[in-house]
Amino acid sequence: MTDRPQQDPARAPEQDYDPGDVAVIGMSLRAPGARTKEEFWDNLVHGRESVSFLAKDDIHVDETLIHSPFYVRACGLLDTYDRFDPSVFGISDRMAAAMTPENRLFLESAWETLEDGGYDPDRLTAEVGVYGANNPQTAALYSSPPDRVSVGPEAIEASLAWSPDTMTSNALYYLGLTGEAVTVAAVCAGFHYAVHLACQSLLLGQTDLAIAGGAMVRLPHPRGHLWEENRVLSRDGHCRPFDARGTGTSLSSGVVTVLLKPLGRAVADRDHVYAVVKGSAVNNNGVSAMAYGLAQPERLSACIAAAMEVGGVTPDTVSLYEANGLGLPVTDELEVHAAAMAFGKQTATTSIGGVKGNVGHGGVVSGGFGAIKAALALHHRTLPATINLTEVNPDLDLPGTPFVPQLESAGWEPAAGIRRAGITSIGGGGYNAHLLLEEAPAPAPRAPEEPGRPRLATLSALDDDALTRQRARLKDRLEADPGLRLDDVCHTLNLGRKVMPRRWAAVVRTRAELIAALSEDASRGSATTTAAAPPADPGSFPRTDRGIVPSGTDARALADLAAAWVTGHQVDFEALHLGEAGHRVPLPTYPFRPRRFWRTDW
Repeated sequence: MTDRPQQDPARAPEQDYDPGDVAVIGMSLRAPGARTKEEFWDNLVHGRESVSFLAKDDIHVDETLIHSPFYVRACGLLDTYDRFDPSVFGISDRMAAAMTPENRLFLESAWETLEDGGYDPDRLTAEVGVYGANNPQTAALYSSPPDRVSVGPEAIEASLAWSPDTMTSNALYYLGLTGEAVTVAAVCAGFHYAVHLACQSLLLGQTDLAIAGGAMVRLPHPRGHLWEENRVLSRDGHCRPFDARGTGTSLSSGVVTVLLKPLGRAVADRDHVYAVVKGSAVNNNGVSAMAYGLAQPERLSACIAAAMEVGGVTPDTVSLYEANGLGLPVTDELEVHAAAMAFGKQTATTSIGGVKGNVGHGGVVSGGFGAIKAALALHHRTLPATINLTEVNPDLDLPGTPFVPQLESAGWEPAAGIRRAGITSIGGGGYNAHLLLEEAPAPAPRAPEEPGRPRLATLSALDDDALTRQRARLKDRLEADPGLRLDDVCHTLNLGRKVMPRRWAAVVRTRAELIAALSEDASRGSATTTAAAPPADPGSFPRTDRGIVPSGTDARALADLAAAWVTGHQVDFEALHLGEAGHRVPLPTYPFRPRRFWRTDW
């Protein structure tokens, strides 16, 4: 186990952390039953199953399949699979319809993970890598473009919108970023492989920030599956990880992205850290596989052990093992055997969990569901229960391993004194992958907020309706989280959000004043909007190369600056916050207004 370095005031903050550690500073998720990571976490801690059981008329497959006695009408649905808000990205409706659903979902998720991390792509000068996995079959099923004789602009545009390969480069382009773009093909281990490659690029200095993730939309959608004995799909649609009565899993869709940065740099930049990637490893079974597509215990064990070795972590300090957990006895037995070999003989107890009981099998994004579960468990110091587990499979021989099934949600108080989680993802074709996460470092002591100091808070959107929804969502977050500091909120809003045409600003001295200003019935004395702003003379303000700045720090000067900003003038917010110690904090992301886009022909 590597000890944490002691803080030395003479050294730069980024020098005080293991140079191989990577911080998770932003996250975005859409999963069955959850449009946000917060809803996902609420479902987990309350033990909700988000797999839907469909009516016959809701299923878009051949009639002969529906009437088969082995057809299981269960699916983890994604209710936004066919919807998209192209206007935010400057994408035409024609282009939006050409883009595959996975391309669209990944783009919106990448936007959300940047905002969750407190970064505006328009103000980023860093090299940003984008790494993602999708399902090539989805593109083939989404009205494949014709094989054109011409390769003119229209044909090229359509093919780039549709191609699975360009999912990450499309995100880089439409977010207005520069850096690497790598679309990963590693079947169901795709999310883990994307994170692994992103971490390598960051640690090699090839990129400064990285967005990594995956998107999976199963088509037709919604759909069920055909049950076959001793295969991975469930007989009754329920996934029962580690249960003696398990018959496999159900299919599901989703999208997950994370924003990554070297930990030392993240601490120095005052980023919010959800968790730390201590290590990652990948390998393939190759010819040593017991059967092509099944886990090979020795190879999977080597992968898990390698991730711990990379992180300098001993197995007795890893108190959560989030399994691939397909809920089929033979695959669960192989995985538990492999993990037990990697963890070795020890007296420590490690909680073992499986998120597929909640959301089914999300293909390339399934590892992302497990990783977000683990990251949020670290963040909230809580171990969610593994649902649908009522009779532990005795063939797993859990008493002979370090693993204890998590039958109920509980507080996480590890014997080792530090919280760590290992997350395994296994892909057909022999792909193995493992991520090792650690809880975020304890924040450094901070001076209290300066009481009574006036501060400027800003919001912007494409239209007044989205602006109204932004105000409501921010108000709800402030009321739900009394620990949010006003200086951090203003710092994040002013520096971490893309500036759009319709704007709102308020000069406030306390959280209560900001909540009141955000309320629909707030008086216009404390807030100003684009629709009702007093005229402002930009020539009356000091100016830098990046815009105007206030003439002072009092409330009147900030109110004048607010009036100028909401009427379209460019403000140098970096200068406004110069010398302050505000932190980036997670706040509600942009309220997309998705519309249905679906191509049936070209």
